Amino acid sequence: MQGYSRMKRLLATAVLAVIVVVTAPSLIMAQEVAVGQATANVLAVLVVTAPQDLDFGDILQGVETSVARTAAADAGIFQITGEGTGNREVSMNLQLPEYLWNGGAGVQDRLVISFSATDATVDTTAGTPDVPGAGALVGINPNILPDTGIGGAAGVIRIYLGGTVFPSVDQRAGAYAADIILTAAYTGD
Repeated sequence: MQGYSRMKRLLATAVLAVIVVVTAPSLIMAQEVAVGQATANVLAVLVVTAPQDLDFGDILQGVETSVARTAAADAGIFQITGEGTGNREVSMNLQLPEYLWNGGAGVQDRLVISFSATDATVDTTAGTPDVPGAGALVGINPNILPDTGIGGAAGVIRIYLGGTVFPSVDQRAGAYAADIILTAAYTGD
């Protein structure tokens, strides 16, 4: 009888093992799974242009000459175009020269140029230098431009720039020029 009892136990253990092996996959299959996605939308590159130079025109020796940021025909104009959706913020930096240079006839001469703390306007409405749109930042320091959102229907930021040149009394005659460089980048805000 002892053998029969032992046999029963072995059979019961085997049946239990088979039940565990058969039902275990069904326990795993009872799980739920969800699939999500990672998405991103890369914005178009900013387009930075300088549609109008800061133009002092004809100046006289020894006579300080200024161009106002509001002078439609002479103020420097820079334009940044990009993705306006969501009022994307742009960091801007102007590299302003200290001198205009004349390099004619192998001799270089320089003309002092200066920018005051009120020589710039930043406009997001595609206005004009003499009539910037509502909300434009008027009379700001071109050396410290604020981060500004590209917005409005036009999707642009325009910077209007004025300045002053200081020719000496014996300033060499001729054409003078220097680069004004605008660097712009999305801030991520």
